[in-house]
Formats: sequence, C-alpha cells, structure tokens
Amino acid sequence: MHVLTLEALAQEGALKGKRVLIRSDLNAPMKEGVITNETRLVASIPAVKIALEAGAAVMVMSHLGRPTEGELRPEDSLAPIAQRMGELLGQPMPLVTNWLEGVSVEPGAVVMLENCRANPGEKKCDEVLSRQYAALCDVYVNDAFGTAHRAQASTVGVAKFAPVVCAGPLMAAEIDALSKGLNDAKAPLMAIVGGSKVSTKLTILSNLATRVDRLVVGGGILNTFLVAAGKNVGNSLAEPDLVEECRKVLAILEAKGASLPMPVDVVVAKAFSAEAEHRVASVDDVQPDEMILDVGPKTAELLANEVKAANTIVWNGPLGVFEMEPYAAGTRVLAEAIAERTDEGAFSVAGGGDTVAAVGHFNIANRVSYISTGGGAFLEFLEGKVLPAVAILEERAKA
Repeated sequence: MHVLTLEALAQEGALKGKRVLIRSDLNAPMKEGVITNETRLVASIPAVKIALEAGAAVMVMSHLGRPTEGELRPEDSLAPIAQRMGELLGQPMPLVTNWLEGVSVEPGAVVMLENCRANPGEKKCDEVLSRQYAALCDVYVNDAFGTAHRAQASTVGVAKFAPVVCAGPLMAAEIDALSKGLNDAKAPLMAIVGGSKVSTKLTILSNLATRVDRLVVGGGILNTFLVAAGKNVGNSLAEPDLVEECRKVLAILEAKGASLPMPVDVVVAKAFSAEAEHRVASVDDVQPDEMILDVGPKTAELLANEVKAANTIVWNGPLGVFEMEPYAAGTRVLAEAIAERTDEGAFSVAGGGDTVAAVGHFNIANRVSYISTGGGAFLEFLEGKVLPAVAILEERAKA
C-alpha cells in the first residue's frame, strides 16, 4: 500500500503556514465525564506535534460515542478530551463549536473541533458536508485507523475534496504493519484466531485459510472445529450448525498444503469458574458434563513449536479463558513463544481487544512487532475487506 504521509510533507516544508485538518480517533472510554483510558489520546499526539512543529495551523477532528446527528448532548462533548489533549501536548487546545462555516486558528496553534458525528450527514458521507470539511483546510490528515472501515464524511468524503490528503503517523504505521503481516508477509505465515464463536470470525477464517501456512484456532472457535473433526466436546460452547463451514476452511488449508493443528489435550471443568474443579484431559476424553476452557500443556508446547517455525505471525484472540488463572496457561505459553520468535527476528502483529489485553496481561507488549489499535478495522482487514479510508488515501496518492 502506498500513501502520502504527514511526515514526508513536513520534511518537504509543505506544511508551513498551511491549515491542517487532522482526523484523529479520540473516542476514549469515559465515566461521568472522566477519561478512564488515555491510550488513543497518547497515540494521537505525534501527528499534532509534527504539524505544529512544521509551522501549520492545526485543527483536530474526532468523534466520541454515538451521538444523534443534529443533537449534541453534554456527555457527547469533546471538551474533556480537548482539555486533556492540551495537557499532553503542552499547549492549549481550545474546543471550537459551530465550526462548519470556518475556523480561526493561527500557525503554531491548535484547536479541537466539536464531535463530528453530531453533524447531519456525517455517517452517510454526505457530499455537501464533506466539501464543508475540505474547505476548512489546505491539508487533510487521516490518523484514525480505528475508523478506517467506515466510509463517513470525516474519513472518506473530506479526502475526496481536500487539496492535499495524507496519512498521519499512526495510520501510516498501521498500514505498513498490516501489509507486512499479511499482504507482503514473509513465509511461513502463521495466523492465530481465537474467540467464542465461529460465526463472528468465519469470514476471517475463510480469508486467512487462503493465505497462511498455519492456522491456529482457540476458544469456542476451537470447540466447533473439534466437532467438525468428530470429537466430543461435552458441555463446551460450540456451534454445531457451522460444522460444515469449519470443514470448508479445513479443505481450503488442505488443498494448499497448509494445516490447522488440532489439540491433543485440553483443560476442562464442569463450570465456567476459576474456582471450579478442573483437570487436563485427552481431547478424546471430554465428558458430557465438562466444558473445554483452555488447551492442555502438550498442545501448548506443540503450538509453541509451530510458532518457532514461523517468520510472520498474526494474532487475533486468546486460546482459552486467560482471565481465569486455571485456564491461562495455553495463552501464556503462546504469548511467550510469539515474544521469543519476535526477538529472533520474526514479524508479529497483534490486534483485537482480547488480544491486546492478553499482550498486556502477559507483559510482552515490547516484544511484539506491532500492536494494532484498529479494533473493527483490524478485523475487517483480516477478512480481506477493502478499508474505505485507506483506499481513498491510496487513490489520492496516485493522483
């Protein structure tokens, strides 16, 4: 993927005195008006700094929550985000309301534009609204990969009409990492997909099966694949009606000489609880009243050895209920294997809420090549879908 970048424009001196509109993803979790996680804010600061240091007049645009278009409730306001962003940046970031007709900001200064999702036509990518956004700036910067799967006025429409269009550092890093992890991957390529239901990841599994050398599944997804393999999964979470779909995935892998390693042992319990009595069982010895909550130690070792043979690793989802210590070992062994293989030179990318949580839980964040902030955009990329906001950046780069 080739896109123009904000850093390249800054190095060329093309931002000095220009009006720069940055679409950031500042949709941080809030509780009673207080930001409870600043990860997205911190990740968005570099783009603002690059533009300011290059002498631009900067406007930052974002959404927060799910406001009704045309209505802005107090809880939908970006006021607390603007205040905290200013503190992180080290200079004031005033909040501007009623900004569609124009914004007054001097070079070297930055303002926050009130919640763009309150603007009528934002979600439908209305052309009139998109042109209003574009008229505000000389340079439009998309630094919000988390919204790249949404074709909205602030992510796609404005990029059609702004004079100059580029990717911010966060967006550029995501594009580079995901391309390296999948489109331009160094073989052997291994993908790990966990989750509770096959139905939520079926498109991802089908797409990855055509690309990877090894596909590992975990969680409830594994249980359905075990049913497809003729195994008894007892009282485990599974989707028997999707067994044929799992067999299709297995057939795709087999046809291209790839594989999906099946477990030889599992950790089972009679209740979904950390306090429940549990045991390691052969995959052929799961009792009717037991549920599978993790892979067993032999399987974890087998998967760790598979990781050691991979040059590219894409990870989306844990192997078991890692939040409960009795069922954390499988994901722990996998995480450590990915970290060790990355240390040896493999490229690894992890994404998705549960995966990012596992990376933090097992303290390997600095030993994974790239951790995606994308959420839904990351999943749609794995599905093989075109991300509209990335596509328009590529299109404008060719113009």
